[in-house]
Amino acid sequence: MKKTILSFTLMFVLASCASVFAQENETIFQNRGIWRSGGYAGISNKFTKIDGRFANMPEIYGGWFINQRFMIGLEGAATTNFIRVPELEQNFPARKMSYLYGQFGLMTEYVIASTRKVHFTANLMTGSGFTLQYDRRDFDDWEWDDRYDDDDARFFFVMEPGVQVEFNLLKWMRFSPGVSYRKAFNAKGNGLTDSDLSNISYNVTLKFGRF
Repeated sequence: MKKTILSFTLMFVLASCASVFAQENETIFQNRGIWRSGGYAGISNKFTKIDGRFANMPEIYGGWFINQRFMIGLEGAATTNFIRVPELEQNFPARKMSYLYGQFGLMTEYVIASTRKVHFTANLMTGSGFTLQYDRRDFDDWEWDDRYDDDDARFFFVMEPGVQVEFNLLKWMRFSPGVSYRKAFNAKGNGLTDSDLSNISYNVTLKFGRF
């Protein structure tokens, strides 16, 4: 199932890219350059799994929107809920240890027929992912003395292609539910592997800006 969704997502993204190149080839002698410049930010919530356990992951991204088609910018996301660390993998035994996963990097998004009420988008995040363990009992503790002393954060490369159905609610606001597939590469440490971190994400997004 994961491979099927990943294959479909990658095919959709590649088809969108091919469409871009095809349009450029057709207009190579009538290139108008950048004829419209805007920008938008997206506030999203992802529902996924880390190490086989449910993970809630808020996300924010945004950037420069060119010619009502292509956005290039930055993205950041991190889990917020308790994701239990097995006792054998805990860096600090006898504590209520939780995994935290986060990612940040370059975000690109291609919008198909942006001016229509309902249309599609294909996006790709590439950057760095990281994992760490923390004591969940200290989550609401405002004393920072020992809260992050030994988190042992591990960083690795991650990419996440995705697709969305987008609804134009207002001229400056859009609603975009979608699905993506997160793929981690060479993730080591904290008891997590590439397969533990690679999974499907279902997401809902609100976008605000000049489209």
